Amino acid sequence: MLSAVQIIGGVGVAVGLALSSVVVDELSGSTVISGFAGTATVLGAALLALPTARASGWGGRRAGLTLAYVAALTGCAISVVAISQRMWPLLLAGLVLVGGGSAGGLAARYSATDLSPKGHAARHLSLVVWAATIGSVAGPNLVESADQIGVRLGLVEKAGPFAFAAVAFTLALVVILVLLRPDPYTLARQLHGDKGSALKGDRTIRTAWQTLRTTPMARRALVMIAVSHTAMVSVMSMTPVKLHHDGSTLDIIGLVISLHIAGMYVLSPVVGWLADKAGKIPVLILGMALQLSAAVLAGTAGHHVWQVTMALVILGLGWSCGLVAGSALVTELVPIDRRPAVQGLSDLLMNVCGATATIIAGAVVGLLSYGVLNLGVGVMTALAGIWIVTIQQRRDLTAGGPMGT
Repeated sequence: MLSAVQIIGGVGVAVGLALSSVVVDELSGSTVISGFAGTATVLGAALLALPTARASGWGGRRAGLTLAYVAALTGCAISVVAISQRMWPLLLAGLVLVGGGSAGGLAARYSATDLSPKGHAARHLSLVVWAATIGSVAGPNLVESADQIGVRLGLVEKAGPFAFAAVAFTLALVVILVLLRPDPYTLARQLHGDKGSALKGDRTIRTAWQTLRTTPMARRALVMIAVSHTAMVSVMSMTPVKLHHDGSTLDIIGLVISLHIAGMYVLSPVVGWLADKAGKIPVLILGMALQLSAAVLAGTAGHHVWQVTMALVILGLGWSCGLVAGSALVTELVPIDRRPAVQGLSDLLMNVCGATATIIAGAVVGLLSYGVLNLGVGVMTALAGIWIVTIQQRRDLTAGGPMGT
């Protein structure tokens, strides 16, 4: 059922993702402001991360996912109204709530680990991440058709895709409320001997920080997740604007984003298997190397769409390594009764970093260039890679041999 939610919800997220920056660019007439489209969505995912985690800790994963997708559905409705009235500030407000779809997708990946056997967290998590492939890859390619259908139904141009996304989120809610039974987190706590509904401390950031203070490797995993997500979001959010300015059609933009999302999700089961077998830290290092390569390719692409596309695919694969390995590492190191709090903090941090990055990305591309943006991303991922390699080497020396945690 979690896979079904990911497929359906992925359609809604991807449709808005492919079009939002272009619509804001057209309504505002500013490339700098267009960067706030990605910022709004990522910020929304950040703002909803802790409420989703709190709801999960109190009422189970079903309660948390419901909260996230109701917010996304509301955001789509607001976005349709905003585009109809040509009000880009209102559209940005709607996109904040649309970020609930991303928050729900991120929370669903953790749900897959609630009942996973020891040593299999990455594989189980990656399967739910992979399930988003179908909806996420199909979503951007449905933009043009959804727009045409929307116009035929009386909506203004470019409002149709957001109405289509609203339908997708509604279907995801139906699956969650009707079919996600028994609740995986509630059952997992019962199997671990915890008969209570939730620990009150799980609903606070303070509890998450207290837990992380005793698990330094979990803290490092959170940093790597945040860096990986920041690199991906900053480049991905401004790529549609770059292609639009280069003269690419909505179909081409949708195809590029689809292939990027395929890079994020298609090989996630392989990434999960590799993380469980070879170790989470080596896979985190691999992710940084891939994102550095992607930044170099994208930054030197010029007007070559094929090179931008290749870069976005590699960027997505690097993100998969960071998300799957980092999330599995956090899950394995944190006690089950405190997982929602720490997982919620992880999603909050990664999305706050991503939202900040998109603000900077819009300004950098508007004032400087897309190439300069990728230079900055390349430097960031290179430094993160060197840092985690150094940590791994120290752990190997201390243990007397390779560990690959």
